[in-house]
Amino acid sequence: MFGKFITFEGGEGTGKSTQLKLLAEYLSSQGIEVITTKEPGGTEVGQELRKLLVCGDKDKFDATAEALLYFADRRIHLTQKVWPALEQGKWVLSDRFADSTVAYQYYGYNKKLSKETLENLYKIAVGDFRPDLTFILDIDPKIGLARSFAKAEGMTVKETRFESRQLEFHENMRRGFLEIAADEPKRCVVLNADKNIEDLHQDIIKELKERLDIK
Repeated sequence: MFGKFITFEGGEGTGKSTQLKLLAEYLSSQGIEVITTKEPGGTEVGQELRKLLVCGDKDKFDATAEALLYFADRRIHLTQKVWPALEQGKWVLSDRFADSTVAYQYYGYNKKLSKETLENLYKIAVGDFRPDLTFILDIDPKIGLARSFAKAEGMTVKETRFESRQLEFHENMRRGFLEIAADEPKRCVVLNADKNIEDLHQDIIKELKERLDIK
């Protein structure tokens, strides 16, 4: 038996981590063995890469350097955590995967990095593997950024490197996620993240049941 790989995507402040946790609790209540993870940072090495990528000066890396680091993290994440869990029949829920790299490093930087480069990196690091289902949580970037900065106020480590970029970056990124979803409608579902937590959770459960044919 092979497990399911479900990813949560979207811009800053969309509530991905909260919804992922709620879905994990729901699946566990249904007798499904589930693990939760994230990118970057789902492994010990990934945690070090996360510090480099999401903290500090927004201009310390260009789009190409970021993409290389993200795919290095992704390869380690898959080989050490995701694939072994799936082979054991577990469901894996990940806060971000490769769609984020396309949305951030390609669309966010206004396509300064070629799509072909990202596709080649994907083939090298990931191969033919794809998520079974991707939830793209969509929100106006102004609202999402306000949420994200408010959350960061209570954190010792400020993971606001991308939040510090201009609004245009985040608007480009949002457009990228929506284009990804339009290109892969069987895998991706776009949900309005500007609603209360429980209503969004119920939207996710509904889509999960319909798309993966579970009770």
